Amino acid sequence: MAFDQGFIRERCERSAAAVMKLGAQADTIERIGVAVRSALRSGGTVFTCGNGGSAAEAFHLSEELIGKYRSTRRPLAGLCLNADPTALTCIANDFGFDEVFARQIEGLGKKGDVLVAFSTSGRSRNVIRGLEAARARGVSTIGLLGKGGGPARSLCDIALIVDHEATEVIQECHQVIVHLILEAVESEGS
Repeated sequence: MAFDQGFIRERCERSAAAVMKLGAQADTIERIGVAVRSALRSGGTVFTCGNGGSAAEAFHLSEELIGKYRSTRRPLAGLCLNADPTALTCIANDFGFDEVFARQIEGLGKKGDVLVAFSTSGRSRNVIRGLEAARARGVSTIGLLGKGGGPARSLCDIALIVDHEATEVIQECHQVIVHLILEAVESEGS
């Protein structure tokens, strides 16, 4: 396919259609926003994780919590498990890449915290192990997933599955959901 104005219009329409379909999951998005807001208000930490583009989405959510989204407010406890290269490389070297998120949750996670895991397939072994570790420690689990949710879906207390097969479109939808979570967090004077 040629990169031209027709391609650009088609690509924008495809992404817009996928984002519009998120409205059908407004109840799930609301539950996610309320769960994150409640954990933060109760003194919990919101941990995030993902690989590749999903790692960027995870980082975006955590940095907006500790910094700000729209409103200047107190910093909120957000920590991205894929943001510390020294922890990632140490754990990967000593325990294997599958353990990079689980090991951090085992050391830092506690009841009242939340893990928001991003995976466009729901099949990333390190994300699955992170969700398993969270469950074992009493940490609530939220999945922003795609392609049916894969094995990660059953490990999530709340799972939102983007109904699309293209990875980039799933990531674009996850970005919209990240912003909606932040709207929930900053609503009602969090």
